[in-house]
Amino acid sequence: MASILVIGGAHIDRKGWLSVPHRAGASNPGRWETEAGGGAFNAARNLARLGHDVCLVAPRGGDAAADLVAQAAEDAGIEDCPLTFLDRATPSYSAILEPDGNLVTALADMALYDRVPAGRLLTSRLRRRLAAAELLLVDSNLPESALAALAEAAFARGLPLAVIAVSPAKVVRWRSSLPKITVLAMNAAEAAALAGRQAKTPQEWPELLALAGLSGGLVSDGAGPVTAFAAGQVLVSQPPALDRLIDVVGAGDALASGYLDGVLAGGPIEANLKRGIALARLTAASRGPVRSDLSPALLAQALAGMPKPHPSHSSVQEHHA
Repeated sequence: MASILVIGGAHIDRKGWLSVPHRAGASNPGRWETEAGGGAFNAARNLARLGHDVCLVAPRGGDAAADLVAQAAEDAGIEDCPLTFLDRATPSYSAILEPDGNLVTALADMALYDRVPAGRLLTSRLRRRLAAAELLLVDSNLPESALAALAEAAFARGLPLAVIAVSPAKVVRWRSSLPKITVLAMNAAEAAALAGRQAKTPQEWPELLALAGLSGGLVSDGAGPVTAFAAGQVLVSQPPALDRLIDVVGAGDALASGYLDGVLAGGPIEANLKRGIALARLTAASRGPVRSDLSPALLAQALAGMPKPHPSHSSVQEHHA
């Protein structure tokens, strides 16, 4: 298994579950749940439970929420190397969800991440970790200057760089670094923010994003088709419908995690995307942004039992930027 250095968001997820369908401008009954989350952290926990050696570098405050994040990292078997700001609060993400698990709205209190300078990341200790890693995985929560410095450091070492977009507002922080990215996992809104316009069909995403400088990535669209592109190949696949959707939070991070697990094993694009879809389905069928019972055996079982994608959305095409 691979040695992975993960840098980015590891914070608190608060989810408000509505008991009835949402009514705008009204008091809606429901309940709150609190747990650790964050794009980078979700992917880190998934990859650690799939057997990879994962080191996490994430900013957090000097509060009880930071202890919750640290415990979640320990539970997943992650080496936790926090950047601690003792006088600040750990970032949080608060989401309101429909009874069926779909997102109504969310509030991201992430101001701490904007305070992380590139120099705080590229210490001699972190450079040693970069030198030992086989993959650098970063989300878009940190400032643009810090992300650019990490991309340059990875590029200089020939280290593959995977990125989780996080949001349309934050993914554009990578614009100057897109040629240095190996895989960028994003949804259609985030892809449109990078490309400057919406694709008419899923098959158009690789060409639009190549014009922006990106050569490899994943573009998802809720329950719609997922586009994967790498090394001149394009694959569009329609995920099979779930019998029961429980919670969509973390499903995109799981898609990226499963895909990267396949890439690290040297699999072809078809197998890698299938792994990503299978892990996303496992995650969306349970509560929480990650599955505490995830293991290679569970993913193998999900892969074996997953219905085949629709034939019209499962062909590999050659793509020339």
